[in-house]
Amino acid sequence: MLARMALNPLSASLRSSQKSPEQRQPQSGDPRGERHPDGWRIRPAPDGRGAPPQPQPRFGFGRGLIILFALLLLLNVFVASLFKPETEPRVRIPYSPVFLKELKAGKVSSVATKGDTIEGSLRSTITYPNTKATPTKQFVTQLPAFADGKALMSLLEAKGVQVNATAVSQGSSLLVTLLVSFGPAILIILLFVWLMRGAASGLGGGITGFGRSRAQRVEPSQQHVTFNDVAGIDEAKAELSELVDFLRDPEKYRRLGGRIPRGVLLTGPPGTGKTLLARALAGEAQVPFFSISASEFVEMFVGVGASRVRDLFSQAKQAAPAIIFIDELDAIGRSRAGAIGFGGGHDEREQTLNQILTEMDGFDPSVGVIVLSATNRPEVLDAALMRPGRFDRRVAIQPPDTIGRRKILEVHVRSVPLADDVDLDILAATTTGMVGADLANVVNEAALMAARRGHPRVSMADMHDALEKLVLGTERRILLSAAERRRTAYHEAGHALVGMLIPGADPVRKVSIIPRGVALGVTLSAPEADRFSYDRSYLLGKMKVALGGRVAEELVFDDVSTGAQNDLEQVTQLARNMVGLWGMSDVIGPLVVLNPNGQLPPMYPGGEQVSPATMQLLDEEVRHLVEDAHEQATRLLSENRDKLDALAAALLERETLEQHEAYAAAGIVEATHVPDAAGEQQPQG
Repeated sequence: MLARMALNPLSASLRSSQKSPEQRQPQSGDPRGERHPDGWRIRPAPDGRGAPPQPQPRFGFGRGLIILFALLLLLNVFVASLFKPETEPRVRIPYSPVFLKELKAGKVSSVATKGDTIEGSLRSTITYPNTKATPTKQFVTQLPAFADGKALMSLLEAKGVQVNATAVSQGSSLLVTLLVSFGPAILIILLFVWLMRGAASGLGGGITGFGRSRAQRVEPSQQHVTFNDVAGIDEAKAELSELVDFLRDPEKYRRLGGRIPRGVLLTGPPGTGKTLLARALAGEAQVPFFSISASEFVEMFVGVGASRVRDLFSQAKQAAPAIIFIDELDAIGRSRAGAIGFGGGHDEREQTLNQILTEMDGFDPSVGVIVLSATNRPEVLDAALMRPGRFDRRVAIQPPDTIGRRKILEVHVRSVPLADDVDLDILAATTTGMVGADLANVVNEAALMAARRGHPRVSMADMHDALEKLVLGTERRILLSAAERRRTAYHEAGHALVGMLIPGADPVRKVSIIPRGVALGVTLSAPEADRFSYDRSYLLGKMKVALGGRVAEELVFDDVSTGAQNDLEQVTQLARNMVGLWGMSDVIGPLVVLNPNGQLPPMYPGGEQVSPATMQLLDEEVRHLVEDAHEQATRLLSENRDKLDALAAALLERETLEQHEAYAAAGIVEATHVPDAAGEQQPQG
């Protein structure tokens, strides 16, 4: 199917805007450092890339199992030695007539008695009970109770037999007896306990430690991330610097009656650096750092989560000053308002939340324990968490601007040897909308790509190709028919031409009919500068551009295909947000009838309700906006059919057109865009 990814552009073409090394002046504080004969000096990045490998224990895995096996082997040798058979087997013979016959014949050399048992040696071998038995000189027999002991003793003396006797009470030592009797049972019990402890290690330390906290404790000596490893969010770092100062010198604030916030909530989209910022705070303050995900508190057993919360805060107080970091707080901190369920919603998650609230109320701020939490959904948190005295301070972390992206790239390329043609300013300008995690991924993909190509250093071409791979998708080697290629070319030409003709629309950076990802073609548009707010005309223009592909198919083929599915989804969601979330409809007026996610409000007691009449008006207005955008896109392409044909023909010939090539093929002069002071960011919806 066809797809278009231009409604949320993250990148523009790099090749057309690269500067030559002669045109680019050296940047002060270049992260690549001084030139070295073997390449650029490399420093570790925050994620550990570039750091020397840590030595690993040779027998780290299964060490306990190896030790247990060795102990079992030694015990087996010891027990075997106790019961080791004699070198010559001892045959049991009857007292009469065999023993007495051999004794009277003078063939017995020695005997030893223990109670009624007689053991002895013969002067010559015997085979008993038959000729097939093993010949032996050793024998054992039992003295009958009615036998005459005195007569036997006289006979032994007369035959010159050596007589030995052992007391009945004398035998093996008590230790040997206990080992032989209870050793196997004790061994099995110890083995079972060892296996149970290993299996229960993931449950907080086994049966006895099931309710203990599983937070990972990082000591100051192990925490190497500092504020120098966090870039692009200077405002957030400034707010947290006060916490660092308090942890280092609490008396500075206490003598003036100041109280440090008990809790700090970090909010922002995924990948903006919330967890990294928390680790950097601990690294700057040089205090113990307890890190745990909120989902790790809750188990299937009632009360475990609350017990783990108590144990976590107890450990932090003992290690104070310290930092507790609870990631993804919304996993247990969701609002309890309107909870529906048996028992009124008092489940394990709610008990864990209550315990967190109690602990935050109960500890003295002067102790020096600060609770940090992170979430990308602050709107779903319970009101009790957000009140003063708990999470007093909220730090919003937003996607970085161009300068911030440049600083983030400086951090992540510290572990990457760069070629001379790499320009971080151009790379930062062409990664609009990307956050720290995205930029780290770009650098990593570029390094992997350079390694596959055998490059000694990462070049700008590697960065460019890695960016295209992440934004547009990986090229697919599939064979399209001539009809499919022609339809794809007109579809993408329709998107691109509408974007070129609408005033104020984002410039077209790249058009391609090479299949990437799930799309058979892509049209990439990107603004000249960052944007953080949008007017109605800009959003209407985006709707027209998104519908340009479907309109082109209607005009040229008098039919439509399934390739416009992604375009229609984006247009529909954008129109719904304009009407129901941003108040851009004269019919609905300045009302919010959708939640921030662009969906209907939750339908539970206490939740916002929308009347059927209002929903009907919303649907009608959404349809009106989409139909009006479709009509204007149709008019634009109909009036410029010759440009559409020329652009499609160029795509069929070259498959990929860069910005200047696309405008030249369509016969349109590129407009000079003045960057908006507000910058750019794609509306969420």
